[in-house]
Amino acid sequence: MDLDEALMSAEEAMEKAVTYLKSELRGVRTGRASTGLVEFIKVDYYGSPTDLREIAMISLAEATQILVKPYEASGIQEIIKAIHASGLGLNPMSEGKQIRISIPGLSGDRRKQLVASIRQMSEQAKVTIRNARRDGNKHIDQAGKDKTLHLSEDQVKETKEKVQDLVKNYEKKADDLLEAKTKEIQEV
Repeated sequence: MDLDEALMSAEEAMEKAVTYLKSELRGVRTGRASTGLVEFIKVDYYGSPTDLREIAMISLAEATQILVKPYEASGIQEIIKAIHASGLGLNPMSEGKQIRISIPGLSGDRRKQLVASIRQMSEQAKVTIRNARRDGNKHIDQAGKDKTLHLSEDQVKETKEKVQDLVKNYEKKADDLLEAKTKEIQEV
């Protein structure tokens, strides 16, 4: 693995960590309705766990209500069961061929719990980013020791500095995501 490959590999791993954090944060409940809240709830669909978004159309009825319209009306009870089992504290109501979910406001204690939870998610993303740095640096060191690549110490050092810059950049992205979601949760 040469220096460019090591750098690209590290950046790819860091990007995946931030993308994963972003998708996880979408599922965290705030006082406002969001389709991301229920999209990835697993529903027992013909014996296999399937994301809700794959078996139903999900939309916002209003600021505090989510509307779920299953493609097959026979799946309504399974969807309701899955939403109850998700642990999100939501109470789905069946309305004929659709399900309406009202999003209740958050209590002060629940807001604090959610903020603590998303901080933990953000920290996990940062750990993944730092692990990508460690792996990248290991590959860079190996490339530096490989005599067939004819690399100078300056090239190795410069590439390690680029990896460190990537770490700072992606940790900032994780912090920005955390800050935005915290603000959203604290909003009354």
